[in-house]
Amino acid sequence: MNGMKLQNMKSHDCHVFMQRLLLIAVKELLSEQVWRLLTELSIFFRDLCSTTLNEEHKTIWESRIPETLCRFEKIFPPSFFNSMEHLPVHLPYEARVGGPAQYRWMYPIERYLHHLKRR
Repeated sequence: MNGMKLQNMKSHDCHVFMQRLLLIAVKELLSEQVWRLLTELSIFFRDLCSTTLNEEHKTIWESRIPETLCRFEKIFPPSFFNSMEHLPVHLPYEARVGGPAQYRWMYPIERYLHHLKRR
């Protein structure tokens, strides 16, 4: 942490931060409504990235994640959003077709490339 900024985080660090630590860090700073939305999004990603996927959960998330994103759009200004905020809409289908995300992650490849760059 440098000057209250998180720096040099790898993609896996961001993943863990978003799923686990962000909710703890901002609970007292945000309104209850915003914190609940962040919690719902965090649980979505935690379910999506688990080692086993429950078919019932994937079906539920396919219908709930667009509603969650719409609630985010009601709270945050349009300038907050770009094309990446639309991505979670497609992830439950991708998980249904491709299986658990952990088998398609790029973390091992990123670590290996980092190792090669250090040489």
